[in-house]
Amino acid sequence: MAAFGTVFMPEMSIAEYRDGQWHPPKISAADSLSLHPGAHALHYASTCFEGLKAFKHADGSVHIFRLDQNIKRMRQSSKLLALPEVDAELLEHMIVDIVKHFKDEVPNPPGSMYIRPTHIGTEPAIGKAASPATQSLLYVLLSPVGDYFAGGTRPLKLLIETDGMRCAPHMGMIKSGGNYASALNPIMQARAQYDADQVLFCPNGDVQETGAANFLLIDGDEIITKDLDSSFLHGITRDSILTLAKDMGMTVTERTLSVDELLERAQKPTTEAALSGTAAVLTPVGSLIHNEQTVTIGSGDEGPKTQQLRRALNEIQWGQRADSFGWLTAV
Repeated sequence: MAAFGTVFMPEMSIAEYRDGQWHPPKISAADSLSLHPGAHALHYASTCFEGLKAFKHADGSVHIFRLDQNIKRMRQSSKLLALPEVDAELLEHMIVDIVKHFKDEVPNPPGSMYIRPTHIGTEPAIGKAASPATQSLLYVLLSPVGDYFAGGTRPLKLLIETDGMRCAPHMGMIKSGGNYASALNPIMQARAQYDADQVLFCPNGDVQETGAANFLLIDGDEIITKDLDSSFLHGITRDSILTLAKDMGMTVTERTLSVDELLERAQKPTTEAALSGTAAVLTPVGSLIHNEQTVTIGSGDEGPKTQQLRRALNEIQWGQRADSFGWLTAV
């Protein structure tokens, strides 16, 4: 099967902002964009995106997971990047419309249709390094994806990084490509030097996130994760998992977690850790590398709580469990 996110539906929904207003969206070919080489996004990184999924249920109906929260976060990212304000109703219409257009192409579970709304500044103005773009494009790509764990679950190895950060602190809550780019070199170095899968960024010993996912420590019936601030991404999967954990009677603690405490708790036999994100929901973490030493988390394998939480979220997404939180939008 093709790598995640490399296959696209042949058409996308696209809308243009110019002359101070959004123009009606249209469905057009998804193989190219026409941009001036001086477009603001290409020089000054005025670009943000979202990632969400649509799922097919047993009765053939299709449902988008947490559409409202992804739209809310994209509006926030656009605002913090000084891009033209995204109209919530317009974006919802664009997402629903293109998913409906390709409704028959949505894979059956555990596959899904990955949805990638994107907002870029298009004004051709290379003299605007300190000024926002007044023109932009908003478009929605679709990518059918299969089972993330088709080859089985493999616990990840994370390198603890206490010096660097994933991105500039005031940019952390923005879902922008530049934040992912700034994490790439540390991740590549960690892979080459330590055979690590990812870097867990812990500036000054404060456990935050990896290059592309939120970090959760599961100690018995308690989940510990960093409390939300502007320095890291407010994951919608993270929020969903924490909501489900509370519903199951688990204790959810959002607070500062130090590297020392993480390493101490990791050595308990029942401790688990996981990364949360749209692609995999929850991916188990089996070990940490710190000061040239490898520390195994719990048993080193995927733990029962990680499995239980991922299954519970998947069952809601797949229509196998009641959507008591109102997370699904039918198309």
